[in-house]
Amino acid sequence: MTTQSLPARTDVRAGTAAEKPPGRGGRRLLRQRAGRQHHAGPLAYVLLGIMALLSIFPLYWTMVAASTDNTRVSQTPPPFLPGPNLFSNLARAWDEAAMGKAMVNSLIVAGVIALSTVMFATLAGFAFAKLRFKGRNALLMLVIGTMMVPPQLGVVPLFMMMSELGWSQQLPAVIFPTLVSAVGVFFMRQYLSEALPDELVEAGRVDGAHSLRIFWSIVLPVARPAMAVLFMITFVHAWNDFFWPFVVLDMTNPTVPVALTQLSAGYVRDQSLIMAGALLGTLPLLVMFVVFGRQIVSGIMAGAVKG
Repeated sequence: MTTQSLPARTDVRAGTAAEKPPGRGGRRLLRQRAGRQHHAGPLAYVLLGIMALLSIFPLYWTMVAASTDNTRVSQTPPPFLPGPNLFSNLARAWDEAAMGKAMVNSLIVAGVIALSTVMFATLAGFAFAKLRFKGRNALLMLVIGTMMVPPQLGVVPLFMMMSELGWSQQLPAVIFPTLVSAVGVFFMRQYLSEALPDELVEAGRVDGAHSLRIFWSIVLPVARPAMAVLFMITFVHAWNDFFWPFVVLDMTNPTVPVALTQLSAGYVRDQSLIMAGALLGTLPLLVMFVVFGRQIVSGIMAGAVKG
């Protein structure tokens, strides 16, 4: 019996000796390796530069086309440098497309849709991720299943519903059908499943907090990075949405994409004027990204570190 137990004790002592923490020199080496920065090679910088140029070129070409006249844009080869007519074309597009009212309408529509989607999607994502109730998985599959249905199939009944409510040709007809999206719910559910520990929710329960209190005090601070990303994506999508606003609105109360159709009317299309209108419609998004881009990127990185 004694000889059989000796190897086990020897293995335990050997394993304990092998699991001893490294000495002072080993810890210093580990800290140096952990703090070491990895630098990209020349090939990575070349590829990143090419991708950046390809991404910026459509915007640059829009500015070039908007700064010339229609004849110059149609020539072969086309111009590659900006012309002298940028501000005059922008002024013409602003007047002919009623861009002032269209931008206000788009700002209202995109802002309300983005805010409501973020709040409702975060609430639903928290419920699907951390709350336990009957039919949770079936309801989640139903929400995901709605993403498989083409939105064009619901245009006729949705338009009839808006007409019955008296919202035809009004902004609520664009806002209310898109107050929340299945993509946003699924996105927040996946994020909170990983980023929100169950122990925080249980600690709130132990302290006597109800679900709304837990959502306000615990879930929102954790979900802030994902909420910023979802707000940006939803705002851009709602700003650029054309199909449903074109169906339910008219030219007396348009959003920016609907108003831009005025510039392409007529027998001869003025391409420089159309590009000037497109540039006007893109500028608010560029300004928003320049102002809030750093906060959004830092929020994404913070969420990645926490996750």
